[in-house]
Amino acid sequence: MKNLHIEHPEDTILTGDLSCLDCLLNPGHLSVKIDGAPAIVWGTNPVNGKFFVGTKSVFNKVKIKINHSHEEIDQNHVGEVATILHSCLDWLPVTDGIFQGDFIGFGGSDEYTPNTITYRFPTVIDQNIIIAPHTYYTAKYDLRDAIAHPMSFIITDTMYCKFVKPETRIFSGHYDKGLECFEDLTEVIQFAKQMAQTVTFVDEKKAKKIKKQLNACIRENRPVVNDDFDCDPLLLGLWALVKSIKGDALYLCRNHGPAAYIGQERIDSEGYVYSNEFGTFKLVNREVFSYHNFNSGKFQTA
Repeated sequence: MKNLHIEHPEDTILTGDLSCLDCLLNPGHLSVKIDGAPAIVWGTNPVNGKFFVGTKSVFNKVKIKINHSHEEIDQNHVGEVATILHSCLDWLPVTDGIFQGDFIGFGGSDEYTPNTITYRFPTVIDQNIIIAPHTYYTAKYDLRDAIAHPMSFIITDTMYCKFVKPETRIFSGHYDKGLECFEDLTEVIQFAKQMAQTVTFVDEKKAKKIKKQLNACIRENRPVVNDDFDCDPLLLGLWALVKSIKGDALYLCRNHGPAAYIGQERIDSEGYVYSNEFGTFKLVNREVFSYHNFNSGKFQTA
């Protein structure tokens, strides 16, 4: 898939794109979303064959910030982000591939709060840095044309770097060639597809505006009311139904990662990512995690 922002399933249906429903109906790869910050990208630059580290700005189309040395880090970044990248350049293992992960913290503790969620590990982390990898890329000529792939494999820890990638499973799901699926949701997903035949969808421009309004409702912790939106009320009904399907899917997900908390409240995780040939979608409880994340602001401009 292209290197694009991963969407909530319910937001993607606003234009009539029902691929998220096909995605949940079919076997796919499930992974945990770890709430680290900032996002770290590292690997071998296909342009010059040199090892690099950076943030998501390595993929910028114009102002590209790729760091092959400590000098370049100082030129491109400041503050805590620069400090983290210096450590990543020193301690990440050199690889021929290209990877992205979320920075969790520096070793020496068993508890970390890199962003909104606090993670408690069973033992103190001895390695220098802790990263949760989630994506690998293929890029033949240039990082601007990189293609993203969900990671279905584990990166081995090194003496200096701890990689966090919890094992996952779908409760009451079944395996098909090593992949899992949400078979318990088949009936309600088929109903959503039937409902979609009665809905008037919007174009990309209108959908972008509606998503901003929906995010505002979540950020301000207020209900979604039909009269506040200039669109077919049935569209918001379908949005709510797909959101509830996502919630059911999220309820069926399990992981064996570190204990996660928002404040003193124990949670399962930030959420999950589910992907197959129909797309890649994030399964997140927006009323719990997204509300807190919207109002956090840490590393938002990194």
